[in-house]
Amino acid sequence: MAQVINMPRLSDTMEEGTVAKWLKNVGDKIEEGDILAEIETDKATMEFESFHEGVLLHIGIAEGDGAPVDSLLAIIGEEGEDISALLNGGATASDKKEAPAEVTKVETASAEPAPAAVSEIPEGVEIVKMPRLSDTMEEGTVATWLKKVGDTVEEGDILAEIETDKATMEFESFYSGTLLHIGIGEGESAPVDEVLAIIGPEGTDVNAVLASGTSAAPAPAKSETADKPEVTSAAVSEAASPAPAADGQRIFISPLAKKMAQEKGIDLATVTGSGEHGRIIKRDIESYQPPAAAAVSTPAQEAAPVQAMAPIALPAGEESSEEVKNSQMRKVIARRLSESKFTAPHYYLMIEVDMDNAKASRAQINDIPDTKVSFNDMVVKACAMALKKHPQVNTTWQEDTTKYNHHIHIGVAVAVEDGLVVPVLPFADQLSLTQIGASVKDLASRARVKKLTPAEMEGSTFTVSNLGMFGILEFTSIINQPNSAILSVGAIVEKPVVRNGNIVVGNTMKLSLACDHRTVDGATGAQFLQTLRMYLENPVTMLA
Repeated sequence: MAQVINMPRLSDTMEEGTVAKWLKNVGDKIEEGDILAEIETDKATMEFESFHEGVLLHIGIAEGDGAPVDSLLAIIGEEGEDISALLNGGATASDKKEAPAEVTKVETASAEPAPAAVSEIPEGVEIVKMPRLSDTMEEGTVATWLKKVGDTVEEGDILAEIETDKATMEFESFYSGTLLHIGIGEGESAPVDEVLAIIGPEGTDVNAVLASGTSAAPAPAKSETADKPEVTSAAVSEAASPAPAADGQRIFISPLAKKMAQEKGIDLATVTGSGEHGRIIKRDIESYQPPAAAAVSTPAQEAAPVQAMAPIALPAGEESSEEVKNSQMRKVIARRLSESKFTAPHYYLMIEVDMDNAKASRAQINDIPDTKVSFNDMVVKACAMALKKHPQVNTTWQEDTTKYNHHIHIGVAVAVEDGLVVPVLPFADQLSLTQIGASVKDLASRARVKKLTPAEMEGSTFTVSNLGMFGILEFTSIINQPNSAILSVGAIVEKPVVRNGNIVVGNTMKLSLACDHRTVDGATGAQFLQTLRMYLENPVTMLA
């Protein structure tokens, strides 16, 4: 009996997979344990083996195509077996795509042929989709193309730099051939699995590939970097069609850019195109700056004669504003923090810590050659030790269960140009102060130049956010889910304090703990802060 094989879930965060390569063809005999295909997940490209024996009767997802988990991947059964019922009644959404040519060989004669909505992708042509480069990525922005249409591409060559919600990463090609088409221009964004590029033999009809590789021809807005202006397809010819200029010359502009210019009232004759052959594209309209306008003179005080006093001269000016496109990082920050704020019931606890001993201890530690620790490093170490004593704070809410994390991975919030990232310090409780200092410095420096890997920003169980270096005395933070708490660290200030009934000069620091009330009760949060205070006010306890 035929066995339906669905797209497997090969990682805990995988929602869809892409078939990087089929290692078996339709008609091949399959043994249990044979490697059927290489499947690209959100984390790695992995071999997928068969748990069944028989003949490969059907391939549901072609090489290079992506599909959600549990979509129809393949059918294995006996040679010549009728699988029309499985294809018609049990096929998933991904199965509605045109099947490869070899699939039709095993279709039964009695089955009604499916209407030919699209044609077959030519042999040797590969459609490259926008990859999912992080577990939270829903769309990406092409920061830079390192190849242009017509270039020869070898497997392993870097095609482009793609900006995700967390970092800008190099994206390499899994195929060799000629870059025939670029589907997403520099500076443009598109959802995961949108057509990014087409690679294949030189001279391939790109329009036919686009028609066969997608359910519908791409919208004109996506053809900003069309590979050949002379293409005569109806969908592409509009994108390549020039707009008339005032001086009689022709201006080449994409339909999207043309529409945006019309909406903004921009004179196309004053716009410089940055696309191929000087073509005006979307980013040119977004970054357009009008030429300096001549100053407009207004008649001075043509009002009626003044009776009692001269009119007050009001300032003359021109209202202006600017819209800046949100980066992928900013969009994800907005979405994740909104979700956290409105799903987790936050409450806040604040304490003030005596930092005299911490200042003295830090000075002694930093007197040791080649040793450097910051107050933030001391806070991270104290948090890690306090979490060991209060495991309720090191938890995750999961609706039906509460997940107690026995490991302690502390995220350290770092401000970058586009927003905020949280690199993670794994097993922080097992690190010394100097190890924490070196690790945090390395992570923070690479975060600011977008060189962190997705793995270095995942898996935190608790987060520390420090604005003390900016002179902020106290503040509250939004919980970095799936954590149950986040600590906000203020500046150390010198102020009068009362000790033994006397007013003396002391150094204090305010800490604010934001807790998820679903997992951390008020008393638990208060006890955690008491333990944290004890470690910071007695730093020698952190050196044991």
